[in-house]
Amino acid sequence: MSAHSPAARTGVAVIGSGNIGTDLMIKVLRLSETLEMVAMAGIDPDSDGLARARRLKVATTHDGVEGLVALDEFADVRLVFDATSAGAHRHHDEVLRNHGRTVVDLTPAALGPYLVPPVNGDAHLDAPNVNMVTCGGQATIPVVAAVSAVTPVHYAEIVASIASRSAGPGTRANIDEFTETTAAAIERVGGAARGKAVIVLNPAEPPLIMRDTVHCLVSDADREAVGASVAAMVARVRGYVPGYRLKQDVQFESVAPDDPLRGLLPAAGGDATKVSVFLEVEGAAHYLPAYAGNLDIMTSAALRTAERMATHANSREADPR
Repeated sequence: MSAHSPAARTGVAVIGSGNIGTDLMIKVLRLSETLEMVAMAGIDPDSDGLARARRLKVATTHDGVEGLVALDEFADVRLVFDATSAGAHRHHDEVLRNHGRTVVDLTPAALGPYLVPPVNGDAHLDAPNVNMVTCGGQATIPVVAAVSAVTPVHYAEIVASIASRSAGPGTRANIDEFTETTAAAIERVGGAARGKAVIVLNPAEPPLIMRDTVHCLVSDADREAVGASVAAMVARVRGYVPGYRLKQDVQFESVAPDDPLRGLLPAAGGDATKVSVFLEVEGAAHYLPAYAGNLDIMTSAALRTAERMATHANSREADPR
C-alpha cells in the first residue's frame, strides 16, 4: 500500500469480486496516491477476490450492494466502482444514488455519460454516474477521435479480438450490450457519424494478447496529419496503459468508385479514403495475465477516471466558489 496518509485520499469501494474487480482493487492499492481502497462487495463468499481483499485488510461482504451499504466502513466511501454486469448495475446505481455516492460503471449498462479518459476525461467530473463504455471502446475510441480531429469520419468500424480465457461470465453475459454500447460511444465520443462494433472471442492456446482493428471512412485525408494525430493519441493512452501500442503504421486506402463503402458517404460523394489502424493491448499483469489487455485497459481507464473525479471534488470542496 502507498505510504501516503489515508486521510488525504478519497475512499472507494468495488462491487464485483471477479477478475475485473480484483484487478481494480490491486491497482488502487498499488498505484493510486489519490484513492484509498476501503471495501469490496461480492456475492460469492469463496471468491478469490474477497479472499485477497481480506488478506489486504480491505473490508468485505458477500451480500452485494446491500451488504456494502451496511458496512461501518461504508461511511468512508465516496466513490464506488461497479465491476459486475449491465443488468446488476441498474439496481446498484439506484441503491448508491440513494446514499449519495458517485459511481464509476465498468459494465455496458450506460446509465451515465460515456467517458474515455484521453478524449473526454474532463467532461463529466460532476456526474453521479459515469460509464467506461467497454474494453473495445476504451482501446479504439481514442483512435476514432484522433482521426475525427483531423477530418470528418463518416463511418467507423472496430473489431476487438480477445482471448476466450480472458472473457469471464460477466463479459460473456454482456456481449449484446458490448456491441450496442461501443457503437453508440464511437459516435458520441469518437465523433463518427456512424459506428459499428464487433467482438471476437479467440480460443487460441496459448491465449493471444488483445488485438483491435479500427477502420474509418473519410472523404479527404491529410495522411501525414492523420498519422501524427493517431500517434499522439496512442502516446496519451500509453500514459496509463503502458502495454497499448500500434502494431504498424497507419494504413490508407483509396476507396474505388464501385466499392460498397461509398454508400456510407454523404450524398455529395467525392473522394473517399479508408483509414486503418491496428492495435495491441498487453496487460500490466497486476492480477490478470498479460494477455488480458481487454480487462486491464478497463481497470486502468476506470482508475484514471476516478482519480480525476476525486481530485476535482476535493478542489471544489476546498474552494466552493
